[in-house]
Amino acid sequence: LDAKYYKFGVTGKAWGGGESTSINKQITYGEYVVNEEKFKKKELVQVWKFILPYTKSEKEFEVRFAVIVMLDYFIVPQYVGKVIKTLDGIKNDAYYAEMAIAWTLAEIGIKFNDKLMTYLKGDNHLDKFTYNKTLQKMIESYRISEEQKAELRSMKRKC
Repeated sequence: LDAKYYKFGVTGKAWGGGESTSINKQITYGEYVVNEEKFKKKELVQVWKFILPYTKSEKEFEVRFAVIVMLDYFIVPQYVGKVIKTLDGIKNDAYYAEMAIAWTLAEIGIKFNDKLMTYLKGDNHLDKFTYNKTLQKMIESYRISEEQKAELRSMKRKC
């Protein structure tokens, strides 16, 4: 969370994360993020670099953290392709990580339907659960048309 202050990320050795002072700093930085409307463009580059190592983690909630940051800040034209590519490369079969990926992909599908449909119909590396959950989340959305929902229903993986 506080790469802006530490610049160590997931592989850094300067802090352990468990001390109360570190936790207080994390909370303070979290409050800073919440109070900012959106990161400035310059900060987005730093945040992107910070979250990428978490996408390779074997820990469920580290992966989920990175994916939710993508959902909150990177579903924008200049990053959407990178987000899709990064999500496609995540190899973590834990439930909450997969749900975060499906949720993020569904939001991309709602905002950038053509890009996501090309990805879903192409050579993607999503497991059956994440793929089908992405379709389900899009189908449940009120922000896409009935025609799109019918197409999504036909794309479900059976086995």
